[in-house]
Amino acid sequence: GRDAVFAAPPRHCMDPVSQGAVGATAALLVAGRERMPAAAILGGLSAMAADLDVLIRSSSDPLLFLEYHRQVTHSLLFVPVGALVCAAVAWPVARRILAFRSVFLYCLVGYATHGLLDGCTSYGTQLLWPFSDRRIAWNLVSVVDPLFTLPLLAGVGGAAIRRSPGLARASLVWVVLYLGVGWAQHARAQAFGRAMARDRGHLAVAVEAKPAFGNLLLWKTFYRHGERYFVDAARMGFEPHGYVGQSTPRLDVAGDLPWLDPGSVQARDIERFRWFSDGYVALDPADPGRIIDVRYSMVPNRIEALWGLRLDPGAPAATHAEFFASREPTPEQRAALVGMLLGRPKPSARDPQ
Repeated sequence: GRDAVFAAPPRHCMDPVSQGAVGATAALLVAGRERMPAAAILGGLSAMAADLDVLIRSSSDPLLFLEYHRQVTHSLLFVPVGALVCAAVAWPVARRILAFRSVFLYCLVGYATHGLLDGCTSYGTQLLWPFSDRRIAWNLVSVVDPLFTLPLLAGVGGAAIRRSPGLARASLVWVVLYLGVGWAQHARAQAFGRAMARDRGHLAVAVEAKPAFGNLLLWKTFYRHGERYFVDAARMGFEPHGYVGQSTPRLDVAGDLPWLDPGSVQARDIERFRWFSDGYVALDPADPGRIIDVRYSMVPNRIEALWGLRLDPGAPAATHAEFFASREPTPEQRAALVGMLLGRPKPSARDPQ
């Protein structure tokens, strides 16, 4: 089947290759020419280390990772602590060629990039923990984007091997330029989404926009109007076009789940999932026994569950809801996504739904 119940979280953080490449870039920029290979390794590994929080899991509480992934280890306040741990682990090997202060510096700048890069994606990172549990998401880049990662990886590898400060600086320029394009595309997609909402007569709504998987061309836009969520896709080429999407009622626990005991663990799990989903939760249109995060789908103008909760009306009050996530897109979903990227079929104007 396409769904799996996870004891560990599905991937919803920037891919480790990108994290390592950005961390290595930061370390290269503060290293002397002769130390650049070692700096790249230390910075890259430290940048990936923050995601070790995926090991925080519970076989009895499937939602535990929702609270702790992208929390403590991703907080800006934790950066010096995380870097110190990384430096201490690396020191027995690195001491042969580097002083500890240099090891710590490369680990520090590498580790510091992790939370910031995750914040540039669309899933939310608790950068301000413990002062706030707000999940910050700037929605500038997809969690996996080869157009971002491959040129960066080439630049970092070349800089480390050739001990080239120029290539290191070029890698930084690529990161800034690509995220800058993401910022501009995000603003365009939000504006286009607001125009689609106005065409439906939905005024004064807050429209969100998130990049579709692996690109900055196609975006998912969504918003709440009244008691419904509306999702669309926006193809932000030279001439923006929209793919009119779907809508679904927002979750009404009392009305949609009259059997649910408000004091049960499943009821509390729904509220934990609501926090993770920034309130965008609804019954799965394809399966009313599941609650989904409306913000994400493989095909951006659809309401299809990438992950959510599976409820059991017959479960004891102390039983947790199941967390599920889709493993792979179907061939039909892949074809629909590729078609939108290529502009096929011809995108509609902002037709009202």
